[in-house]
Parts: sequence; structure tokens; C-alpha cells
Amino acid sequence: MGLIFTVMVISVQGQIGFGDLEELDYANPKKYEIGGITITGVKYLDNSVLVTLSGLTVGDKINVPGEELSKAIKNLWDQGLFENVIISATQVQGDLIFLNIDLQERPRMSTFSFGGIKKAEADNVRDEIKIASGDVVTDNMLIRTRNTVRKYFVEKGYLDTEVNISQIPDSIRKNHVRLQIDIDKKTKVRIQSINIVGNKHFENQRIKKFMKETKEKGSFTPFKDIEGLVFNLVKNAVTFRIVDMIEDSRNYINENINARIFKSSKFINDKYDEDLIAIINKYNSQGYRDAKIVKDSVYRNPDRTVTIDLDIFEGNRYYFRDINWVGNTKYPDAFLNRVLRIEKGDVYNWELLNSNLTFNKTEDDVSSLYMNDGFLFFNANPVEVAVENDSIDLEIRIYEGKQATINNVSVKGNTRTNDHVVIRELRTLPGQLFSRSDIIRTTRELAQLRYFNAETINPNVQPNPADGTVDIEYQVEETSSDQIELSGGWGYNRVIGTLGVSFNNFSLRNVLKLKEWRPVPTGDGQKLSLRVQSYGKGYISYSASFTEPWFGGKKPHSLSVSYYHSLYSNGLSKDNPLRYSFTINGISLGLGRRLTWPDDYFQLFTGINFQFYSLYQYKQVFSFGDGTGNYNNIAFNVTLSRNSIDFPIYPRNGSLVSVSLDITPPYSAFSNNDIAELSEDEKYKNIEYHKWGLQTAYYTPLHKNLVLMARAKFGFLGYMDSDIGVTPFERYYLGGDGLSGSNNLDGREIVGMRGYGNETLTPDYYKSRNTGGTIYGKYTLELRYPLSLNPNATIFVASFLEAGNAWQKFEDFNPFSVYKAAGFGVRVFLPMFGILGLDWGYGFNDVPGMPDANRGQFHFSINQSID
Repeated sequence: MGLIFTVMVISVQGQIGFGDLEELDYANPKKYEIGGITITGVKYLDNSVLVTLSGLTVGDKINVPGEELSKAIKNLWDQGLFENVIISATQVQGDLIFLNIDLQERPRMSTFSFGGIKKAEADNVRDEIKIASGDVVTDNMLIRTRNTVRKYFVEKGYLDTEVNISQIPDSIRKNHVRLQIDIDKKTKVRIQSINIVGNKHFENQRIKKFMKETKEKGSFTPFKDIEGLVFNLVKNAVTFRIVDMIEDSRNYINENINARIFKSSKFINDKYDEDLIAIINKYNSQGYRDAKIVKDSVYRNPDRTVTIDLDIFEGNRYYFRDINWVGNTKYPDAFLNRVLRIEKGDVYNWELLNSNLTFNKTEDDVSSLYMNDGFLFFNANPVEVAVENDSIDLEIRIYEGKQATINNVSVKGNTRTNDHVVIRELRTLPGQLFSRSDIIRTTRELAQLRYFNAETINPNVQPNPADGTVDIEYQVEETSSDQIELSGGWGYNRVIGTLGVSFNNFSLRNVLKLKEWRPVPTGDGQKLSLRVQSYGKGYISYSASFTEPWFGGKKPHSLSVSYYHSLYSNGLSKDNPLRYSFTINGISLGLGRRLTWPDDYFQLFTGINFQFYSLYQYKQVFSFGDGTGNYNNIAFNVTLSRNSIDFPIYPRNGSLVSVSLDITPPYSAFSNNDIAELSEDEKYKNIEYHKWGLQTAYYTPLHKNLVLMARAKFGFLGYMDSDIGVTPFERYYLGGDGLSGSNNLDGREIVGMRGYGNETLTPDYYKSRNTGGTIYGKYTLELRYPLSLNPNATIFVASFLEAGNAWQKFEDFNPFSVYKAAGFGVRVFLPMFGILGLDWGYGFNDVPGMPDANRGQFHFSINQSID
């Protein structure tokens, strides 16, 4: 008689069957030796692995019936892969028993879909749940998926979200199911009101502003308390308190604009807990060290909103009294007190104390003082030693340790860029004393190369206290740096085609090594650019440039060489008497070097440019001569700049200041001819001028990655001899997208300005023959916010205010008589194409003689041409 009994362990569904064995005596189990184990019923799992998971082994002696078989069933069931487990005896030979484990696999998922939500939401949730076709549908998987989906929507403020997962058999694939995930978000749970009691020092509205993520339902009020902001700005401007002006503006934006635009009213429990801590931290920063939230409650309202009640205990306000230093031998107490910048009687602010003691953004804290001088193992521990009435005495216990010497410096992750290119940018070298500021500066320099993801550069500092040394490993992530320009379109009444490539990490020394062409030799940090542009038969332009950033290989002296050629004509053959043309050939050489004084953010660039203009019957541009002649432009250039911008693509901090001068030889000073008697063609044959440029840009973070950029640009073109006057070449043309094309033949400098048509702000531009401006000024104020900081697709949006003008004569210059515009735009950085921009600007001022030059204008820009 066959005997089968079912073993139930927790929720285990399993059976043990013994075929035709004699009736079992449960009181006296019989011992058998396992002669063999087989697996049936499985399709996707390895049999040997399943035997191992069961815990049974051939040769083991087991009791039948006994707990060994029950345990084997539980072991397999606990894997969550099976719906049923049956162990049966297939054969018995004396004391040998042969077992078969029959398993019924759980179904696998073929696909899954969402119901009840929008496609964009479904795409986001799909990234969160992390399940894939072929996964086994276990209880744990279903529970995890349900919880993940619900958590996603709860964090969006949908606290009542319900998730139901249905398993639908797949008619095509056996033992597979389709998961239908139905989501009912309900309505978003908003915060009706936040009620606060117990507070005296801070008003209710101020405390609510401390809660960055927990906001009441309200209206957008960007001009609330604007009069207070204006008063503070004027007061601080008169006293030149620029830092206070920035801080007041930042606080106003955070409290009246960011809180309403970027933060909606929704209740998220985790964020709420963080905001409660933020309230206490703010109280602590104002001297209320004993402040605490006595009680808080959150309850639901009939309209599906919530109300929050807070009961705050502020306690007494405390002040710093005596601060004593213990353990310091390197610096005296008085000097450390000056660095700490906390005076007796200041409000007790533990956060400020730790910031000025350990680390702040300006790197003028006590810790930086020590760590920049090699004291890597430095530690400062502030201890309250006395609390009397409203005063607190501190003892700052310092452990200076020994100065640490850098042992090994390495770079990890530079898969394309050669080691020597990275190493030459390092400010931390073996044998030097450890310096935290050098590590920060090295990180910036590596980001400025644009070969690596600036957001993920990580200096891994590995101290070795035993021998007083430190190893530093810079972890970098390569990103594409080469760019291609390929475009076609319609402009200047003809078809325009452009093809350009820029290899920004080129290797000239490997050009002859075929195996290094992937697709071009890379890794040595050199830059090679090639570009060709054609407007049909009438125009062709091509150029090539090469830059070696470390000329000679030992010092940061750069060498740049470029050649360019352009030909513009009406497309007629050379023997046609109606043909006109304008040809330019040019070559430039430049040398740059990094300076160490006044600081090592300064750079000096010197160069020489040779340009040769050849005109034939070309009267379209110039207001002098008959349009035929040859003109020479040989100019020396010197540029002094200081660049402390932190990141090249989306800067958050730092500034850029640049002053440049282009100057030609004063030919007229060496001429024996009467300049006044010369024809215009003879006057301008050897072009002479001095050309000045000034550019400043400042980046200030207002709130996290929200950045305010302020920029000003000026240019002035002067003459050498009053009888010759200002050259018609090299002039300024203001307005539009800043892109140059065939209209750039006379060496003009095209300055973009949004809200107005291309070049329309140039003096007398509406006239048929204009010669451009000799001086210009442009001012920009831009508020930027990133949508993506991914190095493969950096995207940020911006709103702007812009003003500028160009003048014919220096005497006409008035920096306050400007054309004004405002608008918004987007910038997209793609490593292959550079920075692409699309802006819409509205010009507020009419342009004389050009009624369509202002109002709403769209502008497309490439590589910041409009900036």
C-alpha cells in the first residue's frame, strides 16, 4: 500500500511520497542510505544546484520518515522559486533509497505594463522598479514592486496611492505571465496649514521658510516685501558691502520665488522630519542651543489635506564668552582667534563654530590653515567647559600631529588620455607636504581640461599615519571631447553648407602609427581643428589650427598656429568683366603661459596675426576707393586674463577677467608722404590701429545649482594718425546671434545681443554702405538653472536681462545710452557638437531706420557665439 503524507512547514506546500514501501512506523523510523537523487519538473534551473540547495547528499543516511526530508522541502521552498515540492522514493534496494525531487516552478514574467498613469510617469516608474523579462514572479518580487511604485508616488505627495498587480497568463510563452500594474494615485495630499505655538524669537512665517520641503498651499508672491530688499540693497551699495547685497538677494529669491516656483505644497514624511531638524538647526545658529520641538502632530482634513501643529520650546539665547586653545604649538592663540573670527559676546552659533573650525567654502578656516601646511592628521575638538547664565566658555582641544608628506600620486580611469597629460596638471607631487588647497585646485584643473566628467572627479586621499605619509589617487571618468560641426541651410540669399571637426585631445606624435587611429590619434591633450564652409559657387572658406598646451613638455607654455583662407565673389568666371571678389589669406602664431603672480589663475598670451586682403571691384562693404586693391593687416596681440571659474560647461563659482590689446606697426610715423594728400586706397594699404578689449564675468550660486551670472564686455578701436583716422577694417557689429559668415570678410568683430536682429545695433546699419562701430559696450545679467549635469548631455535654462550699444566715435560713447532686452533660453552641451543655444529675446527699444529690428526675436547660437 503506497503511503504519502504532506509536510507543512510555515507556508510550505510540499509532499513526501514512498510508493509501495511498507506502512511506515512513525514511532520507529527506518534509516536508509541515499543511493541517488534525481530532479524533475524544472526547465530553467540547474539540477545539481537544486540538489545542493535541498541539503541532501548521495551517501547520507536519513530517517524515513524523518526531519531530513522535511528540512529539504523547506530549503527548496525558501528559495521562492517553486509553487510545489514533492520528494518521492523511486526505488529501494535493501538499505539504499533512491529519491526524486519533483518541482513545480513559479511562472516567469514576460512583460509588464502600467495602468492609471501617464506615459511619462510610467517611464520614470519603470526605471525605479528594476524588473526584467525572465524574472521569476515570487511573492517577494510582487511585494517589492508594489512598495517601490507606491513609494515613488508618495514622495510626489500622493499619500493615498493604491497599487494592484495582476498576473495574466502569457498565451505565447509557456509558464510565463504578464504583470499588469494598476495604479490609483488618488489626489495629491497638500498641506492646508502649519500652526506654530511657543515661538517668540522667530515669527510664524519665518519658521515656515526654514522648512524647505514642507510648504503650505499658497499663491505666487514674487514682490512680497520687495521694498525691504530694495532698501537693504541701496544701504549696502552705499557702504560697498557687496557680500551683504548678494546674501540679501539670495535670501529674497529663496523665500519669495524658489519656494513657490520650485517647491509645491505636498506632504512627504521623510522630508517633514528633515525640516523639523532644519528648524532646530536654525534656532541653534541664533544662539538657542536648548531649542526643541516639544510636540508635533499631523492630521488629515475632510478635503484630503493635512494640517501640521508644532509646539516649540525656544529656551534661552546664549553667547560666546571665553575661548581657550589647548594643544596648539604651530600657531599662537591670538592668530587662531583671528582665523576663527568669533568674538566674545557673539551669538552662540555651533554651526558657524564648526564651519570656521573645520571647513568652509572660502577655505579660510582653522583646519585649512593646518592642512594646507601638511598637517593632514590635524583635529580640533571644541568642548563646552562652562555654561553660566547666558554665556558659554569653550575649550578647543587641538591635535596637530606630524606634517604628512605625499608618497604616491596616481590617476585612475584615464582610459584615453595619456598619464603625462594628467600628471602635468597635478598640484600634488610626491615629496611635497600635503595641502588640501592643492587637491581642490588639482580637481579644478582636471575639470578645465574637458576630457573628464567634471561632476565625478574624486580625489581619494589615503593617509598612512604609521610613517606620516599620504597616498593620493585621482579617480576620473573619461568623456568625449571631440566635436563635429555639420550644417546646411539658407542664408544671405543662398544655400550654406558647413563641415568642421575639432579634435580636442589630439596626439601629433602618433600620426604615423596606424594602430593609434581610433578614429584619430588621441591622448596627448593637443587640439586640431579643421573647418570648411561653402555658400555655393560664390563663397568658400577653409581653416586649420593646431594648439600644443605644453610647448616643450616641461612648462605650461602653449603654442598655437592657424591658417585660414576665404573667397567671396558673385560666382562669375575670372575673365568676366562683371566679376567682383574679396579674398583673405591669414596666418597666426601665438604663445601663452601661466603666471604665478599676482596668483596662478593669471595667464598671459602673446601672438602675431598676418592678414592679407585682396579686393577686385568689390564695393559692397567699404565706403572708400573703387573696390579694388590689396591691404595688409599685421597685428601684435597681448591678452592678460584671470580665470577662476570652477567648471567650464556650467560654472557655479568663480570669475573671468580679460584685457586684450591688438596693435599694428605705426606705418604712418615712418612715412615721408603727406598723409592728407594720399588717396584712401593708399591710406589703408598698410592697416594701422590699436584695438582694446575688456571682458568680465562673475558667477554666484544663489540656491544649490541656481546661479546668477553677471557679465560686461567692452571694445574700442583707435587710430594711430588723425589724418588717416580709424581703419574701416576690424570694426564692431552688434546684435543678433553673433554667428559669422560671408559677411565677416573685413575682419569685423561680430558681437551677439539678444532681442535684436543680426548686426542691427551697428551705427547707421540701415544705410547701404556702413563701416561699423569703433566702440561698443554690452551688459548681461543671467539666471541659470541646470536640467541635466550629465557630461554627455548638459542642459540648462536661463532667463536674462541684456543691454548694449555701439557707437561710431569715441566722443559719442555713453555707457548708459543702451538698447535693452529681456528673454529666456536653453543651452545644450553635447560633446560631439559643443554648446548649442536657442534663445528668445524681446528688444524694448526701436532701432532708427529698421522697424523690424527689435521686438520678439529667436536666436540660434553655436559654442556661445551669442555670449
